[in-house]
Amino acid sequence: MKNIFTYSTAFVLGLALVATPEADAQQFSKRKQYNSVGFSLNAMNYFGDVTPVTNFTSLRFGATRVGAGVSITRRFYPRVSGRFGLSYGRISGDDTKAADPNDPDARFRYNRNMTFRNDILEASAVAIVDLIENRNNYLKRPDFVPYVFAGVAGFYHSPKGLVGPNSAGLSSGSYVSLADLKTEGQTSAYGQTQLAIPFGGGIRYRINRNFDASLEIGWRKTFTDYIDDVGGRYADRASLTTEAQRYFGSDITRSVSTPDATFNPGNFPGFNAAGSQRGDEGNKTDWYIVTGVTLNYILTPRIKNPKFR
Repeated sequence: MKNIFTYSTAFVLGLALVATPEADAQQFSKRKQYNSVGFSLNAMNYFGDVTPVTNFTSLRFGATRVGAGVSITRRFYPRVSGRFGLSYGRISGDDTKAADPNDPDARFRYNRNMTFRNDILEASAVAIVDLIENRNNYLKRPDFVPYVFAGVAGFYHSPKGLVGPNSAGLSSGSYVSLADLKTEGQTSAYGQTQLAIPFGGGIRYRINRNFDASLEIGWRKTFTDYIDDVGGRYADRASLTTEAQRYFGSDITRSVSTPDATFNPGNFPGFNAAGSQRGDEGNKTDWYIVTGVTLNYILTPRIKNPKFR
């Protein structure tokens, strides 16, 4: 994962340096710069602990959720634009659906039995590098333009766990906010406002004089392992003081909850004992991915005619 992030970011920054020499800044006048506003319809997925395999490439398409976003873009140079965006979306995960109880490598997660959803509100600023140059104004822009991008983002997230059948008095089928529960016995709750590094690519298509459409895919490398509330080891159940803490921190596992007809939780003695593994090893962080279609409207720039001399 580290290599993918490092090489992708270096590639985008390298293109930006090549694409914006000093000569371009002088030749590309302000008359050719322009702004556009966009509306996006997105699909969101995530990579983390509650996926079929706990690595960067693993996602479950059945967990895809719809999101939306708005953005404003400024074209600065023949290849380079800057974009600020706001987006909202939801990610989700379900051990029951992501993990195969008959797979020796996945039975652990099936027994863990975690189900969550997380609403994410993101603000991002990225540099976009077009792979096809356009030194003209917006009227003569190319019909198809592939591009790459990278930047920085901040996001607010709020993971919620799904309550299953239980004897603790919790409402089955309801969702409970998890961030403040400290389900792994943390001394303090993890932050719900986090930073991420967005990077990816897409292709933009000119519809007419003022409209472009684009298809884009972007990864978000986060710096938290808790967008799914699973990141470490089981806490001592005795240290969990509320019914919700005990349920999501320990009792939700099939080893102690009502088993289903196709699974024998007795194969996992001491599964949720204090200090036992709950999340992936190696202090990995979670990622999420945004795939979207955007409609951009170009704000016609004002062009001042030179005075007669």
